[in-house]
Amino acid sequence: MHYQDERTDGCRISDSWTYRGLKTVILENELIRVVVLADKGADIYSFVHKASDTDFMWRSPSGVRDPRRFLPTSGSAESVWLDVYEGGWQTVVPHGGYPSSSTGAELGLHAEMNTLPWDVQIVEDTRERVAARFSARGPRTPFFVEKTLSISAGEAILTVDESVVNEAEEPANCVWLEHIAIGEPFLSPDCRLDVAESRIINHGEKVEPNSVLEPGFEGPWPLSRAVDGSEVDFRTFPGKETRAVDMAYMTGQSEGWYAVTNEKTGVGFALSYPAEVFKYLWYWRSFGAFGYPWYGRTYNVGLEPCTSFDNGGMDSALENGSVRRFEAGETVSATIKAIAFRGTGEVARVAPEGIIEWA
Repeated sequence: MHYQDERTDGCRISDSWTYRGLKTVILENELIRVVVLADKGADIYSFVHKASDTDFMWRSPSGVRDPRRFLPTSGSAESVWLDVYEGGWQTVVPHGGYPSSSTGAELGLHAEMNTLPWDVQIVEDTRERVAARFSARGPRTPFFVEKTLSISAGEAILTVDESVVNEAEEPANCVWLEHIAIGEPFLSPDCRLDVAESRIINHGEKVEPNSVLEPGFEGPWPLSRAVDGSEVDFRTFPGKETRAVDMAYMTGQSEGWYAVTNEKTGVGFALSYPAEVFKYLWYWRSFGAFGYPWYGRTYNVGLEPCTSFDNGGMDSALENGSVRRFEAGETVSATIKAIAFRGTGEVARVAPEGIIEWA
C-alpha cells in the first residue's frame, strides 16, 4: 500500500479522502486550500483563502450528493443535472448550455463530463509544488478531457492545465465552458467586478420572468441596459432584494481575465484564461429569485469562460456560428489560473501568470 507524505508544512496533497461517499482530493499550501470532488466531475468544490477564512465558491442549497445513492424523480434533461449540482467550479465538455442534440446523441444541461467520476493521479508531491492529474472520457460523445491542478509554495494561485481531445475519426462540435460560481458570504454588494475591455451582449430573451436586463442589448463594458431603460453598471452587484436572474456575455477581450474584489474585507478572487480559446465570458446573475430550483435561497454569480455563445447550448452555437469544431484527433489546450488576493480598488489587469495589476 502506498502511503503519501503526511507532512504539515509546505505544499500538501492527498487523494485519500472521501466526502459524502465521493473520492476527494485536497491540495493546499500556506495560503490557499482547494478541494476537488474527483468522483463528481473533478469539480472544484472549495477554494479557500486561509488567512481570511474566505471560501470563494458558491454552495448550492442542495449540497453535495452521491449520484450513486440518489434517484432523480424525473427524467428532465435539466433537472437531472440540477439535482446533483453542488455549486463550485465544473469543467463542462462538450456541451455548455440548455439541452440539445449532436449527431444523434441527446445532450442534457451542461453535459456531460461534470456528472462523471474522473480518474486521478498525483503527479508531483513536494514542499515546493503539488499537482494532480484528472481525466475522463465521455460516454455519449468522443471527447477525452485531462486537467492537471497544481499549487506552488508562496503563491495563492491554483493553476489548471487542461486539454480537450476529439478521439473520433470524424469532426465533432463542442461548447467548452468553465462553469465557475462565486457566492456569499464573500460575494455581496460590497464587491466590485473588473474585466478586460470588452463588449456586453445580454441574452436574447428573458431567462426568468423577473429578469431585469434588456434582452439582446449590446454595448461596451461596463454599462448594460435594463428593461425599464435605466443603465446597469456591471462593475457593481445588486442586493438580494432584486430577486432577479439574468444572463449576459462579455466578448472581444484582448486578454481573458476578471477580478471580483470585496471592498469591505479587502479580499478578492481573480481568474486569467486564454481569450483565443475562451472567446466569451458568460455572466450568470442569480440574486435570490423565487421558484424552482432555488426558491429565493441563493445569492451568487457565475463568471464562466466559454468557447461559444450562448446559454442555448449546441443548437444556438451552431446557429450563430460560435461552436468550436474539433477535427478528427484534434487537441485544444488552455492554462487557467485562479488567484486569491488582498487589496481594494480597481483591478487594471490580471496577467496570464496570475499577477494582479492595480489601476
